Amino acid sequence: MALAQQIAKRLVALALVLFLVTLFTSYLLSLAPGDPVSTLVPLNEGDPRVEEMRSDLKERLHLDKPFVQRYGYWLGDFVSGDFGSRYTVSGKDPVVDHVKDALPVTLQLIFYSQVLALVVAVPLGVATAYRAGSFFDRSTNATAFGLLSIPNFVLGLALAYYVGVWLHWLPNTGYTEFGNDPVEHFRRMALPTITLAAGQIAVYMRLLRSDMVQTLQEDFIQMARSKGISDRRVLWRHALRPSSLTVLTVAGLNVGALIGGAVVVEYIFSVPGLGFELVRAIGERQYVAMQSFVAIIAIIYVLVNFTVDILYTIIDPRIRHVRATS
Repeated sequence: MALAQQIAKRLVALALVLFLVTLFTSYLLSLAPGDPVSTLVPLNEGDPRVEEMRSDLKERLHLDKPFVQRYGYWLGDFVSGDFGSRYTVSGKDPVVDHVKDALPVTLQLIFYSQVLALVVAVPLGVATAYRAGSFFDRSTNATAFGLLSIPNFVLGLALAYYVGVWLHWLPNTGYTEFGNDPVEHFRRMALPTITLAAGQIAVYMRLLRSDMVQTLQEDFIQMARSKGISDRRVLWRHALRPSSLTVLTVAGLNVGALIGGAVVVEYIFSVPGLGFELVRAIGERQYVAMQSFVAIIAIIYVLVNFTVDILYTIIDPRIRHVRATS
């Protein structure tokens, strides 16, 4: 019952956060210079047909209404699943169609990046903690600091040129659906995934190493070793679990950072995800679409944080006990 109450409280908090994020985003977009209608309707000043098209488009986009009303119209459409309409000159092309196509691509890229980062970082973190102070530990940490110092867009451009253009090992642009060709799908997602995962590998490895070094000094670890349990079993079964909370926290919080990084990475590698669509919406001043894309990104971010918060109580029962008594 206590866990159910905690989940209910957090769901209410998540709904409030999403409301404030979308409201603030809508307000900032209302302050942005320029008129989205001018990018959708030809600039033929004085032509009555053009003026009529502009007036009609402003009315359909609710741009002729006050800010509160515009936000209310958008929120109603978003909650109903319409997401508003991403109008072109022809008045078609709804946002929901772009979301259906782009959201799975972005989620795939984030998932692949997190899996790659954890698969590489966890063994390195455990190994460097076990050999703390050795040459392997120092060289691995130096490499991690080097990865942290490279921005995503620099690494992405370097990989696109050297691996894609110069060496021709992997394609550097485009996207193929997994169902159509699984091999080509992973070939085209490899460079974007590596670009996003590189910095996360360094972060996760350093955090896990730090926590593991402290955990290995705990009494229960010394007791396990005194019983003759092998070092491998001590590291992976007894020390890794209590040392993984910080990594789990950062991995959840980094989803937001990965989405932000995906905006640039998807544009560099021409991956048709939410980031690519958001950049295009900004360029076309499609304010309704921008609101919807930002809201979806915010939903993903808070849901992942919510999931991480619940996983805390599963991994470490002490946290559930503290929250229940507080």
